[in-house]
Amino acid sequence: MDNEANVTYITLDGHGGGKKKKKFFFFFMFIVYTLIICSNSIIVYIIWVHQNLHEPMYILIAALLLNSVVYSTNIYPKLLIDFISEKQIISYSACLFQFYIFYSFGSSEFLLLSAMAYDRYVSICKPLQYHTIMRKTTVSIFLLFAWLVPVCHVAVLTILSAETKLCDLTLKGIFCNNSIYKLQCVTSRVITIHGVVSLIDLSILPMLFIIFTYTKIFIITYRSYREVRKKAAETCLPHLLVLISFSILSAYDISIARVESNFPKTARLIMSLQIILYHPLFNPLIYGLKMKEISKHIKRLLCPVKFI
Repeated sequence: MDNEANVTYITLDGHGGGKKKKKFFFFFMFIVYTLIICSNSIIVYIIWVHQNLHEPMYILIAALLLNSVVYSTNIYPKLLIDFISEKQIISYSACLFQFYIFYSFGSSEFLLLSAMAYDRYVSICKPLQYHTIMRKTTVSIFLLFAWLVPVCHVAVLTILSAETKLCDLTLKGIFCNNSIYKLQCVTSRVITIHGVVSLIDLSILPMLFIIFTYTKIFIITYRSYREVRKKAAETCLPHLLVLISFSILSAYDISIARVESNFPKTARLIMSLQIILYHPLFNPLIYGLKMKEISKHIKRLLCPVKFI
């Protein structure tokens, strides 16, 4: 506790290894963060610039990639500073803010993927009604819902955590996720109940909706012509791959935060990095390679001479 400023500081105890290892992690994570910003931003730029990509599916993809940029920017700059600092500390208010952004935009991912699943369902199963159903207003409502609902849900958890007394000021991690609950003197019943409700509303229900939607798509396309099945596979496969990737990492985040610190610090550091490492890079890779229209524009942007 800093008596002069009356600020509570948390020590991030998840950084392991000596100076050489920390320098390696710094340069490695700096390269990763640069790739995340560049790869996601390029695809968002392509969708923004090209009029033929101003369709619901591509707008939702752009929203998903913007989500990844904010999600990563919430973690990486502080992480990079910690790798080159002697002490890895963060004020409790900043820690709660990081927790808030991390879970708000992480939860938005599931809701955006749900909107994508619905868009694919209408496109493949109700093609004649697609432009009537998926209007700009509909897409705007989906985006507002995908970002506003998690923000409100996680805000309640953050406010409740801010009012809870701390008995430990050492966080066994490299950033502020649900490990902050271990710092609290008493596990709040209200936080636990609201956490379960948030998990159901923001993760489980959207995932069940996505599974139900894609099941309907596969049943209908299985009975259709080969061209319809091919179109369904081309547009649905990237969304499914992203969903599987993010679901695994979300489950990993929930479990790793509850693992006791019997692991060596370096091993625990590497385990924690998995949560923020793959997915923000996986999204642009999948959509850049698997979506033909986006892939075509990327090739034109990177190799303009061949397309003249």
